[in-house]
Amino acid sequence: MNRFLGTMNRFLGTIREFINATMAEINKCTWPKRAELFESTILTIVVIVLLSSFVFVVDKISRILINFITGTL
Repeated sequence: MNRFLGTMNRFLGTIREFINATMAEINKCTWPKRAELFESTILTIVVIVLLSSFVFVVDKISRILINFITGTL
């Protein structure tokens, strides 16, 4: 029983060290301000819309060309 408790204490100590190290690293991070986060979110949405529109147009043009070449409509 003592051996089990010793192993469990070492295991819990390792977990505690990991959590403490993780929290120390998180505290070193610089988090974006609300305005920066908003700008990044808007930029991401705009880029996604633009890229999806581009893929849509290329897909439609490709479909038309392939149908023209193969003679199917």
